[in-house]
Amino acid sequence: MSDRPKRAALYARVSTFDQHPETQLLDLRQMAAQRGYEIVGEYSDTISGAKQKRPGLDQLMTDARRGRFDVVLVAAFDRVARSTRHFLEVLDELNHLKIEFVSFRENVDTGGPLGRAMTVIIGAIAELERNLITERVRAGMRRARLEGIQLGRKPLNVDRAAIVHDRLSGMSLTAVAKKHGVSRGTVCRLVLYYVNTVTYLLLENWRKHRLGLPLGTCLATFKPFSYRSCAPGAGRTGGPNSKIYVTVSRCHSS
Repeated sequence: MSDRPKRAALYARVSTFDQHPETQLLDLRQMAAQRGYEIVGEYSDTISGAKQKRPGLDQLMTDARRGRFDVVLVAAFDRVARSTRHFLEVLDELNHLKIEFVSFRENVDTGGPLGRAMTVIIGAIAELERNLITERVRAGMRRARLEGIQLGRKPLNVDRAAIVHDRLSGMSLTAVAKKHGVSRGTVCRLVLYYVNTVTYLLLENWRKHRLGLPLGTCLATFKPFSYRSCAPGAGRTGGPNSKIYVTVSRCHSS
């Protein structure tokens, strides 16, 4: 039998960029040295454990299928997966490939039946812990809503009608955004909302009154960029604070 040391792969995961996977890797390197393992690869992810698709973990499993190592070292069970189902899927595939799984925090490896049983139990506890945390967060959000606390950023407090008017009057997207202190995307969304609303009102007017023209002709002659103030025959669009009006009289023109 060969005396070659076991080849080890290290896997670390953190949830945010404020955390550093190197902290976990230092402990795993020390464990590998104590057990006489040869480190052949280090894999890491900065992503939530609830995500099953992770670049580092995916590459780890790809290399495992290619037989590039004999044991996988992780800092804790929840570094691999928060879901018991996903955790067991990873564990089953490693077991099928004859690759041992070792956890630093739980001090458990799957080299024997007892280690595998403990792995399943602790993995289920880790999932329960995550579910309890999620439920506590949701309960806190419900309480905040009942107390009238604003969750998330405040609603956009701008003159929507003025933004649409400036954009449709010929001002550039960047100029409108700078003038009103909003992003270019916000300007696009507001303009699109108003144009869609006007088009909807035009279609409803045509459907109800049958303006005497085919629908295609009516839409082709309508220019949504042509707005004017309220006047007889004009149809109002937008919310209650809107000052943008559009007339459907163009549908009667040739």
